[in-house]
Amino acid sequence: MGKSVAITITESSQTGEARRAAIALATKLGFKETERSKVGIVVTEVANNLVQHAHGGVVLLRSLEQHSRIGIEILSLDKGRGMVDVDQCLQDGFSTAGTLGNGMGAIRRLSGFFEIYSIPNQGTALLAHLWLGPAPHLSEKILEIGAICLPKRGEEVSGDAWACEVDDCRSLLLVADGLGHGPAAASASEAAVRMFQENYQRSPGAIVEAAHAALRSTRGAALAIAEIDFEQQSLCFAGIGNIAASIFSFTEHHNLLSHTGTVGHEILKIQEFSYSWYANGLLIMHSDGLGVKWQLDRYPGLMQKHPSLIAGVLYRDFNRERDDVTVLVAKGMGK
Repeated sequence: MGKSVAITITESSQTGEARRAAIALATKLGFKETERSKVGIVVTEVANNLVQHAHGGVVLLRSLEQHSRIGIEILSLDKGRGMVDVDQCLQDGFSTAGTLGNGMGAIRRLSGFFEIYSIPNQGTALLAHLWLGPAPHLSEKILEIGAICLPKRGEEVSGDAWACEVDDCRSLLLVADGLGHGPAAASASEAAVRMFQENYQRSPGAIVEAAHAALRSTRGAALAIAEIDFEQQSLCFAGIGNIAASIFSFTEHHNLLSHTGTVGHEILKIQEFSYSWYANGLLIMHSDGLGVKWQLDRYPGLMQKHPSLIAGVLYRDFNRERDDVTVLVAKGMGK
């Protein structure tokens, strides 16, 4: 699935870099000139906001696809002073930096979807989706998905990968972490994704077994697959290696169980574990590039936000930097 592109924003010249990267992605996806212009304006405003208010941050870009609709996700993360009153900051003319104060309002108007999560003195996460054509309706979604997938600093490609298959009755989600870093690790994780896509009608355990055979010629990978059955309100999980996974509801929290081993090399046991799933449930899966000491209850209201904002906040605060990192978040839409 779409991997992320990260542009660090520490000074004004990097605004142009972010804009060029976003327009290049929009062009690749087939956005027309008017739509590309909107993408450019939004990314420019987002990056300028980081320069003016955050004193350093990052803009993440990735492609979106939903019901044959194509879009771009723009995610801005910083550890700046945050916003005391988000609604006030969104009003045209409001500024704390001596500017015209129209940037946030422009971002919201031009975006098909827009959301902010901010805590004073801890930072802000801003999310915008722009679509090629009309934006998808929320009523079309049974599961909302957000993801970040980035390489270790200094690497060109990520050894991690993720994938999903979503329909009205059943959804499967995968996170794979190829052993090590760089192209050889990416080859292993991409082979796992191919096996997932070719066998997605099978159970998580059966897909892991198929991947184990297919990855023998690679470095191998840590691998986890979750299957959500919306009719049975259940989640089936099979994992090998150190892919962490947790499910949340408003009242419960469970860490999902994996077995030790490396898919493609040595597996002692493949086992499926079953858990309850809730209409508004939340599933978080991540590679070991993200630290494990995060706690959602330390972020008031974050569970109610878009999964990409959840993934972004966790990445911002717990990214270990010395490894590839993937954070995959899936949220039930309450149907």
